[in-house]
Amino acid sequence: MADKAREDEAIRGVVERLTDAFSATRSPAEVEAAVTKVHASFTDRPVREFVPVLVERKARALLSNSSG
Repeated sequence: MADKAREDEAIRGVVERLTDAFSATRSPAEVEAAVTKVHASFTDRPVREFVPVLVERKARALLSNSSG
């Protein structure tokens, strides 16, 4: 349970960092949607330690590369 709380806190940090990084081009809702989508892709992964780092990298790439 503590691991889930720690991961959730880390994911909130990812949303905050990416919202700041993309504030000129993306709305906070777009950033949160991207992070949520990427985070969901890791749902069935048994090793959770690096999930927030991987989510941040993939969401950053998604936000950088997607149009509109």
